[in-house]
Amino acid sequence: MNYLIKILYFISKLPLKVLYIFSDVMFFLNYYLVGYRKNVITQNLKNSFPDKSEEEIGKIRKMFYRNFSDYLVETIKSFSISETEARVRMQHINQDVFHEVQKEGKNIILLAGHVFNWEWINALAKIVPQEHCHPVYRKVNSDFWENQMRKVRNKFGNEALEANEVILNIFRNKNDGNSIYMFVADQTPHSSHVNYGLEFLNQRTPVFVGYDKLATRMDLAFIYCEMKKVKRGYYQVNYHRIYPDNEKFVEHEVVKKFHKLLENTLHKHPDNYLWSHRKWKYQDSIKTFDSEKK
Repeated sequence: MNYLIKILYFISKLPLKVLYIFSDVMFFLNYYLVGYRKNVITQNLKNSFPDKSEEEIGKIRKMFYRNFSDYLVETIKSFSISETEARVRMQHINQDVFHEVQKEGKNIILLAGHVFNWEWINALAKIVPQEHCHPVYRKVNSDFWENQMRKVRNKFGNEALEANEVILNIFRNKNDGNSIYMFVADQTPHSSHVNYGLEFLNQRTPVFVGYDKLATRMDLAFIYCEMKKVKRGYYQVNYHRIYPDNEKFVEHEVVKKFHKLLENTLHKHPDNYLWSHRKWKYQDSIKTFDSEKK
């Protein structure tokens, strides 16, 4: 494993223009030869955009393969990317919201989707006034990749938390406006934990509600991260405050508003999402389905 770590780190030190050559090779293999999860991607796109033609679906699928290949090499680049390069390649828009929330004395829950490239948001910790930034991640079966991805998420002064420990940390931590918790919030719960679902991209969608429960129990600030790929190797993330309709959030209000915002993002840039993920495989396990749209 030590040799593998050294090899990956060496590769990550290569300039991105070189790494994108690897990306081009992966795209060719995945798209033209292997057809990596082609049926899953195609069905997800057709179900999500029923009004689009076969030709339009084909174009989105092809661009997805390009973006996915870029995402893979960019993730490897994350092992050694410098703070300066990370801040140049990921532009953070509307940073004032973090100063406003700190003045209110509220900790922040950041909600992002699997929109490329969510892995590069970590340098935010060097920009915001909050002292503590906690990227939240899900444990993987491989100890090797677990350790590597934890190192990536701990870069730039971040303090990564595994999903099973984050809720307890939030409750124990002082709600004083100096902490940020960074969720990739469109994860798919296991079939045994599918308690709630809603309509998202024209489909019955099982969703996590842990962060939504926090909204009704604590006076936290919720912010949506709208990711946009400007061009190859350059991204923008625009931060939007999510407000309650009334004085306080009610049950399922945050989770519905997040998915509505994410849906709007995907309608604008449909090729930039992780369509290879089997997001809807447990839709028949939903115990409580909410058909009301926000």
